[in-house]
Amino acid sequence: MTVLVTGGAGYIGSHVCVRLLEAGADVLVVDDFSNARPDVLDRVEKIAGHRPRVVKVDVCDYPAFVQAVESERLTGVIHLAGLKSVSDSVRDPLRYYRANFIGTMNAREVAGDCPFVFSSSATVYGEPEHCPLSEDAKTAPVNPYGFSKLASERCLIDASAAAGSPLAILRYFNPVGAHSSGFIGDDPQGTPQNLMPLIEQVAVGRIPDLTIHGADYPTRDGTAIRDYVHVEDLADAHILALRARAKASDPLIVNLGSARGHSVREVIEGFQCATGRRIACQVGPRRAGDAAELWASAARAKALLNWEAQRTLAQMCQDSLRWREYWCEHLQQHSIDRGDSERSRFVTAA
Repeated sequence: MTVLVTGGAGYIGSHVCVRLLEAGADVLVVDDFSNARPDVLDRVEKIAGHRPRVVKVDVCDYPAFVQAVESERLTGVIHLAGLKSVSDSVRDPLRYYRANFIGTMNAREVAGDCPFVFSSSATVYGEPEHCPLSEDAKTAPVNPYGFSKLASERCLIDASAAAGSPLAILRYFNPVGAHSSGFIGDDPQGTPQNLMPLIEQVAVGRIPDLTIHGADYPTRDGTAIRDYVHVEDLADAHILALRARAKASDPLIVNLGSARGHSVREVIEGFQCATGRRIACQVGPRRAGDAAELWASAARAKALLNWEAQRTLAQMCQDSLRWREYWCEHLQQHSIDRGDSERSRFVTAA
């Protein structure tokens, strides 16, 4: 089978490609490499023993996108390409709607009637009324990034209903970790905005300390609680969703989380215990729009996909450090050369 993976050179995309290749799929990657390294595909091949085919295309460029795949006989599409920074979306909402919504519409048209798996986000829930969050919870995004994902979901559901084509919408909570080999992991351009990449960079001495954004939340230790899921578990869910949708026509919406929450302090302490690296911290003010708690019910994913998170917080931390050490030894200069201080126009997935 030929599976199209948009954003396949990105953080989640590269792990999904590994799983697909290991399962014997022919993988076609479409990526514009504005926030991904072309040599990640060499490392994907090193892990999986096979190399995905790749076309350098921006999914928002519809004519080029169509031309890139028009000769392919696709049996599935996993759409990961998009922008993902909440704060950037507030500063430049039009850019986010263009990349996420228009890019998704283009990918859906290219897919035809084959199974379509969409990378969505827990940000569609906004400020949760209670946790754990089920898929039936109210969707009320509080930023343009969340709205762009929810609008994309609505577009896909309507298109699926009209065409009778299979659809799976996967709402990620907080993907962390890296492949156990250490060869691929999260390599964001610019200053990381998520917790684990910042912890990694403190651990290897690239930045001096970590700022905890708020220590006065009504939680067990005063810091915000989030649901963290290992990126390899997340990649497994995409393969299961693709297979499940091949046999069903009704849209599927599932949360992908660990079904438990960890506070910021618990993640920091867990990293220190799992790796032996001290993480220097300071406490800063809360960030606008941050909820006290956000974690998932994973019951539907278990029931309908037979999926649940397998890897522990300690494994997430150990794999993250292994990747960051590999990054420092082999990849750091390339990241400096490509201009980490500049935000890219188009960021591969979620």
